[in-house]
Amino acid sequence: MEKSELKRIFKDTVPIMIGYLVLGFGFGVIMATKGYNFWLAPIMSIFIYAGSMQYAAVGLFTGGAGMLTVALSTLAINARHLFYGISMIDKYSDAGKKKPYLIFGLTDETYSIVSHTDEDVDYCFFVTLFNQVYWVMGTLIGSIIGNMVSFDARGLDFSLTAFFLVVFTDQWLKSEKHLPAIIGVGTAVICLLIYGGDKFLIPTMIEIALLLYLLERREERKNG
Repeated sequence: MEKSELKRIFKDTVPIMIGYLVLGFGFGVIMATKGYNFWLAPIMSIFIYAGSMQYAAVGLFTGGAGMLTVALSTLAINARHLFYGISMIDKYSDAGKKKPYLIFGLTDETYSIVSHTDEDVDYCFFVTLFNQVYWVMGTLIGSIIGNMVSFDARGLDFSLTAFFLVVFTDQWLKSEKHLPAIIGVGTAVICLLIYGGDKFLIPTMIEIALLLYLLERREERKNG
Protein backbone atom coordinates (compact mmCIF):
# COMPACT_ATOMS: atom_id res chain seq x y z
CA MET A 1 0.00 0.00 0.00
CA GLU A 2 1.27 3.47 -0.89
CA LYS A 3 2.43 5.91 1.78
CA SER A 4 -0.36 8.34 0.90
CA GLU A 5 -2.93 5.62 1.55
CA LEU A 6 -1.36 4.78 4.90
CA LYS A 7 -1.47 8.46 5.85
CA ARG A 8 -5.17 8.56 4.95
CA ILE A 9 -5.85 5.48 7.07
CA PHE A 10 -3.93 7.00 9.95
CA LYS A 11 -6.04 10.16 9.64
CA ASP A 12 -9.22 8.06 9.65
CA THR A 13 -8.12 6.27 12.81
CA VAL A 14 -6.88 9.27 14.80
CA PRO A 15 -10.06 9.43 16.95
CA ILE A 16 -9.59 5.73 17.78
CA MET A 17 -5.91 6.33 18.49
CA ILE A 18 -6.68 9.02 21.04
CA GLY A 19 -9.23 6.84 22.78
CA TYR A 20 -7.15 3.66 22.69
CA LEU A 21 -4.04 5.34 24.05
CA VAL A 22 -6.04 6.67 26.99
CA LEU A 23 -7.98 3.44 27.56
CA GLY A 24 -4.91 1.28 27.09
CA PHE A 25 -3.05 3.49 29.53
CA GLY A 26 -5.81 2.97 32.08
CA PHE A 27 -5.67 -0.79 31.65
CA GLY A 28 -1.91 -0.80 32.03
CA VAL A 29 -2.14 1.27 35.21
CA ILE A 30 -4.78 -1.04 36.68
CA MET A 31 -2.62 -4.08 35.95
CA ALA A 32 0.34 -2.38 37.58
CA THR A 33 -1.63 -1.42 40.71
CA LYS A 34 -2.62 -5.07 41.10
CA GLY A 35 1.04 -6.07 41.24
CA TYR A 36 1.51 -7.56 37.76
CA ASN A 37 4.79 -7.18 35.85
CA PHE A 38 4.87 -4.43 33.24
CA TRP A 39 5.11 -6.85 30.31
CA LEU A 40 1.86 -8.71 31.05
CA ALA A 41 -0.50 -5.90 29.99
CA PRO A 42 0.98 -5.44 26.48
CA ILE A 43 1.22 -9.23 26.02
CA MET A 44 -2.51 -9.48 26.78
CA SER A 45 -3.18 -6.66 24.32
CA ILE A 46 -1.27 -8.48 21.58
CA PHE A 47 -2.75 -11.95 22.02
CA ILE A 48 -6.17 -11.25 23.59
CA TYR A 49 -6.98 -7.73 22.36
CA ALA A 50 -10.43 -7.39 23.88
CA GLY A 51 -10.68 -4.11 25.74
CA SER A 52 -13.68 -4.71 27.97
CA MET A 53 -12.66 -8.32 28.60
CA GLN A 54 -9.15 -7.28 29.52
CA TYR A 55 -10.53 -4.89 32.11
CA ALA A 56 -12.84 -7.61 33.42
CA ALA A 57 -9.97 -10.12 33.46
CA VAL A 58 -8.16 -8.10 36.12
CA GLY A 59 -10.99 -8.70 38.58
CA LEU A 60 -11.21 -12.35 37.59
CA PHE A 61 -7.48 -12.84 38.10
CA THR A 62 -7.34 -11.10 41.44
CA GLY A 63 -10.52 -12.86 42.59
CA GLY A 64 -9.05 -16.29 41.90
CA ALA A 65 -11.67 -17.22 39.27
CA GLY A 66 -11.40 -20.69 37.72
CA MET A 67 -10.93 -21.44 34.03
CA LEU A 68 -14.63 -22.21 33.50
CA THR A 69 -15.65 -18.87 35.02
CA VAL A 70 -13.14 -17.04 32.86
CA ALA A 71 -14.32 -18.86 29.73
CA LEU A 72 -18.03 -18.17 30.37
CA SER A 73 -17.32 -14.54 31.26
CA THR A 74 -15.34 -14.10 28.05
CA LEU A 75 -18.18 -15.59 26.01
CA ALA A 76 -20.78 -13.36 27.66
CA ILE A 77 -18.75 -10.16 27.34
CA ASN A 78 -17.57 -10.74 23.76
CA ALA A 79 -20.69 -12.46 22.38
CA ARG A 80 -21.54 -9.30 20.44
CA HIS A 81 -18.52 -9.94 18.19
CA LEU A 82 -20.26 -13.02 16.80
CA PHE A 83 -22.92 -10.74 15.37
CA TYR A 84 -20.35 -8.22 14.15
CA GLY A 85 -18.61 -11.04 12.34
CA ILE A 86 -21.77 -12.28 10.66
CA SER A 87 -22.37 -8.86 9.16
CA MET A 88 -18.80 -8.81 7.74
CA ILE A 89 -18.89 -12.24 6.03
CA ASP A 90 -19.50 -10.85 2.54
CA LYS A 91 -17.07 -7.97 2.95
CA TYR A 92 -14.22 -10.25 4.05
CA SER A 93 -15.06 -13.19 1.77
CA ASP A 94 -12.06 -12.48 -0.48
CA ALA A 95 -9.65 -11.41 2.25
CA GLY A 96 -7.37 -14.44 1.76
CA LYS A 97 -4.49 -14.65 4.23
CA LYS A 98 -5.63 -11.44 5.91
CA LYS A 99 -8.95 -12.94 6.99
CA PRO A 100 -7.77 -14.57 10.30
CA TYR A 101 -6.33 -11.30 11.53
CA LEU A 102 -9.35 -9.30 10.38
CA ILE A 103 -11.55 -11.65 12.41
CA PHE A 104 -9.26 -11.48 15.44
CA GLY A 105 -8.94 -7.68 15.38
CA LEU A 106 -12.62 -6.77 14.93
CA THR A 107 -13.24 -4.59 17.97
CA ASP A 108 -16.22 -2.29 18.51
CA GLU A 109 -14.33 0.77 17.34
CA THR A 110 -12.74 -0.94 14.33
CA TYR A 111 -16.16 -2.23 13.33
CA SER A 112 -17.54 1.30 13.50
CA ILE A 113 -15.10 2.26 10.72
CA VAL A 114 -14.90 -0.78 8.46
CA SER A 115 -18.63 -1.51 8.47
CA HIS A 116 -19.45 1.97 7.15
CA THR A 117 -16.97 2.11 4.29
CA ASP A 118 -16.79 0.83 0.72
CA GLU A 119 -12.99 0.61 0.90
CA ASP A 120 -11.20 -2.64 -0.01
CA VAL A 121 -9.83 -5.35 2.27
CA ASP A 122 -6.36 -3.75 2.44
CA TYR A 123 -7.89 -0.60 3.90
CA CYS A 124 -9.79 -2.65 6.51
CA PHE A 125 -6.65 -4.63 7.33
CA PHE A 126 -4.55 -1.56 8.07
CA VAL A 127 -7.36 0.10 10.03
CA THR A 128 -7.49 -3.04 12.18
CA LEU A 129 -3.70 -3.17 12.53
CA PHE A 130 -3.30 0.52 13.37
CA ASN A 131 -5.98 0.31 16.03
CA GLN A 132 -4.34 -2.66 17.73
CA VAL A 133 -0.97 -0.91 17.67
CA TYR A 134 -2.55 2.08 19.43
CA TRP A 135 -4.03 -0.21 22.08
CA VAL A 136 -0.76 -2.07 22.68
CA MET A 137 1.16 1.20 22.92
CA GLY A 138 -1.30 2.58 25.46
CA THR A 139 -1.17 -0.52 27.65
CA LEU A 140 2.63 -0.62 27.54
CA ILE A 141 2.97 3.05 28.52
CA GLY A 142 0.38 2.71 31.28
CA SER A 143 1.96 -0.43 32.65
CA ILE A 144 5.47 1.07 32.73
CA ILE A 145 4.33 4.31 34.36
CA GLY A 146 2.02 2.43 36.72
CA ASN A 147 4.95 0.40 37.98
CA MET A 148 6.99 3.56 38.51
CA VAL A 149 4.39 5.88 40.07
CA SER A 150 1.63 5.19 42.60
CA PHE A 151 -1.91 5.62 41.17
CA ASP A 152 -5.42 5.54 42.55
CA ALA A 153 -7.02 3.49 39.77
CA ARG A 154 -10.62 3.76 41.00
CA GLY A 155 -12.97 4.70 38.18
CA LEU A 156 -10.52 4.04 35.33
CA ASP A 157 -12.54 1.04 34.17
CA PHE A 158 -15.44 3.38 33.28
CA SER A 159 -13.28 5.05 30.63
CA LEU A 160 -14.08 2.20 28.23
CA THR A 161 -17.81 2.88 28.51
CA ALA A 162 -17.23 6.60 28.06
CA PHE A 163 -15.19 6.01 24.92
CA PHE A 164 -17.87 3.75 23.44
CA LEU A 165 -20.43 6.53 23.96
CA VAL A 166 -18.15 8.96 22.13
CA VAL A 167 -17.80 6.55 19.17
CA PHE A 168 -21.57 5.98 19.12
CA THR A 169 -22.22 9.74 19.08
CA ASP A 170 -19.72 10.26 16.28
CA GLN A 171 -21.31 7.55 14.14
CA TRP A 172 -24.79 8.97 14.88
CA LEU A 173 -23.73 12.39 13.61
CA LYS A 174 -22.10 10.99 10.47
CA SER A 175 -24.88 8.59 9.52
CA GLU A 176 -28.01 9.63 7.66
CA LYS A 177 -29.96 6.56 8.87
CA HIS A 178 -30.55 6.45 12.61
CA LEU A 179 -33.07 3.63 12.77
CA PRO A 180 -30.45 0.84 13.28
CA ALA A 181 -28.94 2.77 16.20
CA ILE A 182 -32.38 3.37 17.70
CA ILE A 183 -33.15 -0.34 17.37
CA GLY A 184 -29.89 -1.20 19.12
CA VAL A 185 -30.34 1.18 22.02
CA GLY A 186 -34.05 0.46 22.46
CA THR A 187 -33.57 -3.31 22.38
CA ALA A 188 -30.74 -3.10 24.90
CA VAL A 189 -32.83 -1.05 27.34
CA ILE A 190 -35.84 -3.39 27.03
CA CYS A 191 -33.69 -6.52 27.50
CA LEU A 192 -31.93 -4.93 30.46
CA LEU A 193 -35.29 -4.36 32.16
CA ILE A 194 -36.51 -7.87 31.34
CA TYR A 195 -33.41 -10.01 31.94
CA GLY A 196 -31.38 -7.91 34.37
CA GLY A 197 -27.82 -6.62 34.17
CA ASP A 198 -26.15 -10.05 34.39
CA LYS A 199 -28.11 -11.82 31.64
CA PHE A 200 -29.27 -9.26 29.10
CA LEU A 201 -26.28 -9.18 26.72
CA ILE A 202 -26.81 -12.35 24.65
CA PRO A 203 -30.61 -11.93 24.30
CA THR A 204 -29.98 -8.34 23.25
CA MET A 205 -27.54 -9.36 20.52
CA ILE A 206 -29.89 -12.04 19.19
CA GLU A 207 -32.87 -9.71 19.09
CA ILE A 208 -30.89 -6.87 17.50
CA ALA A 209 -29.58 -9.22 14.80
CA LEU A 210 -33.10 -10.44 14.06
CA LEU A 211 -34.58 -6.94 13.92
CA LEU A 212 -31.79 -5.63 11.69
CA TYR A 213 -32.20 -8.63 9.40
CA LEU A 214 -35.92 -7.91 9.09
CA LEU A 215 -35.16 -4.23 8.48
CA GLU A 216 -32.71 -5.12 5.70
CA ARG A 217 -35.23 -7.45 4.08
CA ARG A 218 -37.84 -4.69 4.16
CA GLU A 219 -35.39 -2.29 2.51
CA GLU A 220 -34.58 -4.87 -0.18
CA ARG A 221 -38.27 -5.37 -0.97
CA LYS A 222 -38.81 -1.62 -1.07
CA ASN A 223 -35.89 -1.09 -3.46
CA GLY A 224 -36.57 -4.26 -5.45
